[in-house]
Amino acid sequence: MAKEMIPRERILTALKRKTPDKCPKHVYFTPSTLKLFKEKTGKDSPEDYFDMETRLIGFEETKKKQDFSKYLPEVPAEFIDEWGVGHIPGSMPIYSKSAHPMGSFKTIDEINSYPFPDIMASYRHANLEEKVNSLKNKGLAVAGTVTPQGGAFFECAWELRGLDKLLMDFMLNPEFAETLLDRITAISITMAERYAQAGVDIILTGDDVGSQKGMLMNPETWRRFLKTRLSKIIRAATRVNRKIHIFFHSDGKIDPIIPDLIDIGVTILNPVQPECMDSVELKRKYGKYLSFWGTIGTQSTMPFGSPEEVKRMVRERIETVGKGGGLVIAPSQMLEPDVPWENITAFFEAVEEYRY
Repeated sequence: MAKEMIPRERILTALKRKTPDKCPKHVYFTPSTLKLFKEKTGKDSPEDYFDMETRLIGFEETKKKQDFSKYLPEVPAEFIDEWGVGHIPGSMPIYSKSAHPMGSFKTIDEINSYPFPDIMASYRHANLEEKVNSLKNKGLAVAGTVTPQGGAFFECAWELRGLDKLLMDFMLNPEFAETLLDRITAISITMAERYAQAGVDIILTGDDVGSQKGMLMNPETWRRFLKTRLSKIIRAATRVNRKIHIFFHSDGKIDPIIPDLIDIGVTILNPVQPECMDSVELKRKYGKYLSFWGTIGTQSTMPFGSPEEVKRMVRERIETVGKGGGLVIAPSQMLEPDVPWENITAFFEAVEEYRY
């Protein structure tokens, strides 16, 4: 059995596609499952309680108050984020309906005069080094997200514009689409550089560009509008630290663009959604170039399997996708309210039981 590793050593070993002492793991909790966790354990932090190896840091919140009422006159200010996107609460805490402030825009001048957030202001990232060093001193790996609003430039752009209108812009008004994407990409580039300068181990980026059955757009469209900009973000980080790990998230079936992602420097693919992607086959084809973060279904195993089935699936993934390293095992999505507590604990128990 391999010697016991500290958490950061464990995950960095796996991401270098070498064999750690045990498979590193990660789980995102929704507000409802976090509430369940607190009720069951009496603790506040799942990351600490379950000894997860990675912590996420971010830029400070904005101090700049902007008035977006001219863009979203019907949306109360408390539901509008710093990008000007409205998030109208839905029937569950994790769901909201977006209101798109650029939905009626006709010209590039309207984009250029729009009050984008002050993410690049120095006060928002001045203490990144302190955050990184504090976590590393605790033996933890550190990740920083360059995905404004929880999605990268494509998701951020369609939140501003509206998905249907942005996809139409790709075809009918490409200069408009490119101007909007470039404004957001410039912010992501700055974020990537600062995280790399601060010493994070992992840069998180990504865009949901896949459905259950295939890409949301023609791969050539993705290459024209999104690949080149993602490449600029990645280069901004790797110019500072060529060894930094680049994590790319997309739900759904995105097989056609995996070689492109490798080509521009992605080293971690997430979430490898098992309902539409074969993680074992992807490991066979791309395991020389990629690590995989995820692979356990939140549409299948986690909510509907028994604890024994959860453990069996974890073991299967560790023995196949995790062979030789290259796996951070995780549910493919955040844990929704339909996931039983027994399955959550079974997941973490299995990671401890099935060592290399």
